[in-house]
Amino acid sequence: MSISPPEPRLGTRVHVQRAGSFLSNMVMPNIGAFIAWGLLTALFVEKGWVTSLTGDMFGKHSWVAHIGGWGDYAHGGIVGPTITYLLPILIGYTGGRIVYDTRGAVVGAIATMGVIAGADVPMFLGAMIMGPLGGWVIKRLDGLWEGRIRPGFEMLVDNFSAGIAGAILATGGFFGVGPVVSAFSRAASHVVNFLVDHGLLPLTSIFIEPAKVLFLNNAVNHGVLTPLGTTQAAQNGKSILFLLEANPGPGLGLLIAFWMFGKGMAKSSAPGAAIIHFIGGIHEVYFPFVLMKPKLILATIAGGMVGVFVNVVFGSGLRAPAAPGSIISVYAQTASGSYIGVTLSVLGAAGVSFLVAAVLLKSDRSSGELDLAQATATMEAMKGKRSVAAAALLGASDGSGAVPSISTIVFACDAGMGSSAMGASVLRKKIRDAGFGEVSVVNKAISNLTDTYDLVVTHRDLTDRARAKTPSALHISVDDFMNSPQYAEIVALLTRADAAGPDPESTVAEPEPSIDVLPLDSIVLAGAADTSADAITEAGELLLAAGAVDRSYIPAMHERERLTTTYMGNGLAIPHGTNEAKSSIRRAGLSLVRYAEPIDWNGKPVEFVIGIAGAGDEHRALLGRIAQVFIDQEQVRRLQAARTRAEIKQVLDARA
Repeated sequence: MSISPPEPRLGTRVHVQRAGSFLSNMVMPNIGAFIAWGLLTALFVEKGWVTSLTGDMFGKHSWVAHIGGWGDYAHGGIVGPTITYLLPILIGYTGGRIVYDTRGAVVGAIATMGVIAGADVPMFLGAMIMGPLGGWVIKRLDGLWEGRIRPGFEMLVDNFSAGIAGAILATGGFFGVGPVVSAFSRAASHVVNFLVDHGLLPLTSIFIEPAKVLFLNNAVNHGVLTPLGTTQAAQNGKSILFLLEANPGPGLGLLIAFWMFGKGMAKSSAPGAAIIHFIGGIHEVYFPFVLMKPKLILATIAGGMVGVFVNVVFGSGLRAPAAPGSIISVYAQTASGSYIGVTLSVLGAAGVSFLVAAVLLKSDRSSGELDLAQATATMEAMKGKRSVAAAALLGASDGSGAVPSISTIVFACDAGMGSSAMGASVLRKKIRDAGFGEVSVVNKAISNLTDTYDLVVTHRDLTDRARAKTPSALHISVDDFMNSPQYAEIVALLTRADAAGPDPESTVAEPEPSIDVLPLDSIVLAGAADTSADAITEAGELLLAAGAVDRSYIPAMHERERLTTTYMGNGLAIPHGTNEAKSSIRRAGLSLVRYAEPIDWNGKPVEFVIGIAGAGDEHRALLGRIAQVFIDQEQVRRLQAARTRAEIKQVLDARA
């Protein structure tokens, strides 16, 4: 089986999934803050755990009332300001950062403050709108005058543009978005109340359970249920909406049924999947079991409806979202007085799901051995990325611990000679240090990719282009080429893989570089530039002076930077030309410029700029050494302390 499924056609479902993932990426990093608010609410509100357990010991004048914001402190405390200000601002900040890093985050937070002040309900939906909008606006504004600001005025323009844009957006949010979202929240709350009052809320499982399997749950959960549920919890101390999607009962019952009545790989995988699902809270591990036999969606729908019905009857709910959907998270957020209802809802959902699934499985005559692997591939295609948990279960099912192999990895960038070469070097070393020397790691330009690789690693801005060239490969996006956490994920996949060995034709040899690839004259100890654009020019002029490139190569270096950043991490940037500019390269060459004060490189501090002119493979070995230097903080400190060009060269050569 291929390591990853082909990229699905971009239909409505895929667009909804992506929108849901974007919403989830705004909420999930801040779940800790939601949990903190839930605990503060549970402990210190007027009918919270502290007053319930101590009776009249703490009254309206006490520190408990002060924290909880009741009694003499009805307009203060921590609980109210946390849900009114902190949580929406965190969401808006995160949304802006996703779009445009730190500057986007700051403007997104300012814009979010406008909708908070202009609304009378917690502004989670407003934050999900204004945060990304703020990031998008400042990104477009920066693009208008990029490279046109006179040296020395960059900070002035950057600060005032962010402040003015944030103020305008906050004003628009105050008068426009805030009232509109408030009206929507009230209307949606009325719909939920109508469903509850008329006993129709269990019917939501007809939509929610299939949506989970199709990976549309993020759009439903984080786009609708979490904002509405949090508003409801702020008013009532709990919300049943947090349990509509997070209840682990339906999936647990399905997996137990497979454990008892399934066949082959599905039967042997089910116990491990049940533990991961119920305790770990990773619900996606049961999705392939449903996709393998789609009629089993009836079991999860039935279980979900029973779980919701029990919660409605008992009036139970959670104080804050349960994320991940582990039984531990569910109990941690259960409101006081709701433990019996929540427990029975989980047991009831699991029991009904088990009974329905058992009947369907016992009446089924087909084998599930091969279909589970195919269903996992289908699930990963819908998800758009590899499911490590599902892959581990497939590997464990035969007792070997193996997962489908990864034998060829390509690190791709626009030109195939700069960031990809260094990223490949870092990743290659990590893989070899982990004992997978037979796995081939190469680097190429995106335009030269062929659909023959198991795994493709690119900067996140280039992933879509790479996927179009290699649709059947697994694609992993990175931001930091030197210390990306995704490298550890790749190694984790390989530790369970039955590697097939490298393709001799695709393995790139690393010859010793010519002595003049980085001559001493191309090393500058104290660069004169104070902007990233000037630093690119400074590095390019050194390449030109060394005879490595024509003058037309320097504009191509700026064009490459506009396509996607050449920031590598750990204070290093490696500007180079576009793929089309290779005709301007006379021979392989590198230049190195050190700066006493870090340069702002699209929001990242850079102390070392290495200009690259890649012709053939001569420069790649030295790039590999440079990569190893810059993942070693001690070696970076040696470069910072070097007093001569020869000392710089010595540090780099010592890593060979």
